Amino acid sequence: MNVIIVGLGRMGIGLARKLDRQGHNVCAIDQNPERLEELGEGYTGRKLAGVGFDRDVLAKAGIDRAEAVISCTTSDEANIVIARIARDSYRVPRVIARMYDVTKADTYRRLGIQTISTTDWGVRRACELLTYHQQDSVFEVGTGEVQIVRADVPSLLENMPVREITVVGEIKVIALSHNNQTFIPTSGTLLGHGDVVYAAVASGSLEKFAYILGKTE
Repeated sequence: MNVIIVGLGRMGIGLARKLDRQGHNVCAIDQNPERLEELGEGYTGRKLAGVGFDRDVLAKAGIDRAEAVISCTTSDEANIVIARIARDSYRVPRVIARMYDVTKADTYRRLGIQTISTTDWGVRRACELLTYHQQDSVFEVGTGEVQIVRADVPSLLENMPVREITVVGEIKVIALSHNNQTFIPTSGTLLGHGDVVYAAVASGSLEKFAYILGKTE
């Protein structure tokens, strides 16, 4: 995928490095040449110094062939200008703009511009971590017959395989968070200290799941 990233703060640099490692054709743009050097020697994509909403700069970046543009400068106004140029003038299929003022997000989504906000995500994530209980239903499937349940791994289950909390047709672990990394485990994956499991649980088996985890009163 041909990707243009405008703005090389920590987010922009992180995105450019990650997408480059994944094999995408990345062109990173920043008006400060020193920021371009912070991409490091491991970065193999293109670097371009210039103002991100300058059409000549965007043309040099290959915006006519771009499949995605991500604008993550420190200015909401600049990010939206860049995103609208990409969307309206060049018909780039995927356009993302970083927004600090999240109150405008819905307006830009209606224009076909997806927005992201690390501040908004941080607030929601902090609230989530503070308010969820050791076992909490986070999503209902259908009309509630199946629930996606999030739960802390209790100490008594540490170093036990995932299959120990699996019940065929009733409880299935679908994801495991370990050391801030979330992945799909196998039946033999060992549960660790501080892990969080996400399980699909039949509504009639919620008490059984709680019992397995040792969380019944």
